Amino acid sequence: MLKRSFVDSEACPLILLLLAAPLNAQTNNPPAAAQNPSPMVEHSRAHERIAQRELPGLRATFNGPLDKPVNVFIPESAKRAKSVKLVVHFHGAAFIPEYAVTQVGKNYVTAVVQLGAGNGVYDVNFSPPAAFDTLVTNVRRTLADQLARPVEIETIILSGFSAGHGAIRAILRDSLHFQQVAAILLLDGLHTGYEPQGTPVANGGKLNPTSLLEVARFAQAAAAGQKRMLITHSEIFPGTFASTTETAAYVLEQLQLQRRPVLKWGPLGMQQTSEAQRGHFLLMGFAGNSAPDHIDHFHGMYHFLRHLERL
Repeated sequence: MLKRSFVDSEACPLILLLLAAPLNAQTNNPPAAAQNPSPMVEHSRAHERIAQRELPGLRATFNGPLDKPVNVFIPESAKRAKSVKLVVHFHGAAFIPEYAVTQVGKNYVTAVVQLGAGNGVYDVNFSPPAAFDTLVTNVRRTLADQLARPVEIETIILSGFSAGHGAIRAILRDSLHFQQVAAILLLDGLHTGYEPQGTPVANGGKLNPTSLLEVARFAQAAAAGQKRMLITHSEIFPGTFASTTETAAYVLEQLQLQRRPVLKWGPLGMQQTSEAQRGHFLLMGFAGNSAPDHIDHFHGMYHFLRHLERL
């Protein structure tokens, strides 16, 4: 099931292509922002990977935003369920979210959306409320077609890896969608720009909170026990826009919550170094400033989704 990888062919371009970039609202589909990739190479962590294999179940696709295919997967264990928990995942190969839902419960299904590099393209395409409404309607229709009967979606969970968080913050801006979403999983993917642009905090800059407001509001609801939320972050420092470590600190400030240092093994050889929890909100910090460290969070989705379920 697992394979060990010190040099990831999928991860090598990741620092340039997968890390989220601040939104440029001047274009319809903003390109990913330039950044300062880490030159670090390390061999202390295993960087194990979930080996792709055929998972039993039903699969179908429909055209989503930008006419990109949305991949719907119904695990074998969910085929007889009268109601399902839908995990809508943004960014990354479909197999990892598919594997994750097979590991977390009998009535989980997933729909995977992949639009491209940079969180701007996700933000722009999910800013109109109708975009998410249409997505859920098409998922519901696809489930009914595949199972030859209507299926109730009892819970909606949003999951985003890296740039995918752009879709989540856009969806949460709509008050009805905020109410509709029960839980959120953010995998090393909460970013924002600096003010002035490109000026790190160490050089006198500060975080632009605009892209963080909705996530912080959802975190507050989770901390109060009304929602569920799990955020993971690495130690990767993009340089030209805020790191997931810095944005995690912003969320904790809004909650008036302190991190505590920990030393724990995470999934697939990951090394956890910090944690903060209140109510149904959990933040987990992990070691690593290299491209494979970033990919670790994606492949560990099955583990983090199980944690989210238990919050």
